[in-house]
Amino acid sequence: MVETFQNLLLGFSVALQPSILVYAFIGCVVGTLVGMLPGVGPLAGISMLLPVTFGLNPIIAIVLLGGVYYGAMYGGSTTSILLRIPGEAASVMTCIDGYAMTQRGRAGPALAIAAIGSFVAGTLGVVGLMLLAPTLAEFALRFGPPEYTALLLLGFFILAFMTGGSMLKTLVMAASGLLLGMIGIDVMSGYTRFNFGLVELGDGIGIVPVAVGLFGISEILITAGQPVALKVQQPKLRELIPSREEFRLSVGPIARGSLLGFLIGIIPGSAHIISSFVSYGLERRLSKHPERFGQGAIEGVAGPESANNAAATGAFVPMMALGIPTSPVTAVMIAAIMVHGVLPGPTLINERPELFWGFVASMYVGNVVLLILNLPMVGVFVNLLRIPYSYLYPCIFAFCILGTYSVSNSVVDVWIMLAMGGIGYFLRKFGYDLAPVALGLVLAPMLELSLRQSLAMSAGDYTIFVTRPIALTMFVLGLVLLAVSLKPLFIKGKDWRASVGLESERS
Repeated sequence: MVETFQNLLLGFSVALQPSILVYAFIGCVVGTLVGMLPGVGPLAGISMLLPVTFGLNPIIAIVLLGGVYYGAMYGGSTTSILLRIPGEAASVMTCIDGYAMTQRGRAGPALAIAAIGSFVAGTLGVVGLMLLAPTLAEFALRFGPPEYTALLLLGFFILAFMTGGSMLKTLVMAASGLLLGMIGIDVMSGYTRFNFGLVELGDGIGIVPVAVGLFGISEILITAGQPVALKVQQPKLRELIPSREEFRLSVGPIARGSLLGFLIGIIPGSAHIISSFVSYGLERRLSKHPERFGQGAIEGVAGPESANNAAATGAFVPMMALGIPTSPVTAVMIAAIMVHGVLPGPTLINERPELFWGFVASMYVGNVVLLILNLPMVGVFVNLLRIPYSYLYPCIFAFCILGTYSVSNSVVDVWIMLAMGGIGYFLRKFGYDLAPVALGLVLAPMLELSLRQSLAMSAGDYTIFVTRPIALTMFVLGLVLLAVSLKPLFIKGKDWRASVGLESERS
């Protein structure tokens, strides 16, 4: 422990150098802006800045790109809360209760809790990176295709567990997302499926046009269809600060989201997206008043925002300790380090301690910078709501089109976004939850690939999923959650049969 703190002091001696502080600040600012822009996201932001890092010191390069990454996790919540447009995929769950709070005039507290939760989760994640990196990274190495399959199926079991409305509707939406995720080139065989002759669909349907369409465009259509333009309550200065009750309700979700997000973050895949869904479902189940979720529950903002920021930090554990990228973002960051002749992996900590510990210390500094940047800006962000509806929504619509087009420079993506906006409008009119579609779309390619790889390993023998302890544990946990979710249906059935029996006795 003493050696760890000595190393951390070495890291701060590196991270607090003026040149590194400047680049950490630039990374945080760029990341926040990138997170706020629909369709850009951390991967696009880091990719655009990658050429800039070639002439920089490797420590400065990794600090700059790291700032963009977790800065985007912060920034994605802003447009989600204010406009119901997810800045990036991990902010989808924040749209639900964050925007509902905006409708009730509580946009300021929602933004403040999102910033505070992100700061706490990011800080705790860095502590975990510092103390637990070797152990957790070794555990992550035990995950093969069967374990990934079990983990992703567990995600769907959790989805069924968290649903507060019709389970049938939720599962239909999740299945729709899975079907959308099947479009594109089959990774195992190389054949193109369901692309209707469009070359642009070879890579499949992206999460950006789907998320922006389902949540952003559908909101514009819903609001425009109202006979009277929506009037959002303009908060006073003191109302921008969360109340004591809102702080109290946020403590538990922030702590749970931080732990959950960090643990999920070390596993390869879209961890920050999955963690936000899991956190939202967990808070909904633990709440004494689950009916408040979807109506502006502060826990529905605090939990997912903390989880996706902690997952972003957790992704650095296998990247720095083992040289294993857990996502496209960390893969690009590894490439940026290798350009400078530095190879991430088990020898990095011993051979280049100033780089590893300097990066860890810079993340502490970066979280403070992001908190300082975001909290004072809450009032500025809320003032966006003062723009009249007739001016604001056409600008948002144009913003969505530009953001979606910029991802792949594809007009097809824009048409997909518009189509999803229309579909989302009708689904919301009939009471369907749109979030499972986004989750299904994200998980479908990973689930299919891991399932087929598992069966290839076992020559088609499905018992591979029950002969591996980690996979079996997750399957059992998922079945328990599914059984708990189905229990109310059986109870209702029993009550109905009892009432029928009682009526027959009376007759």
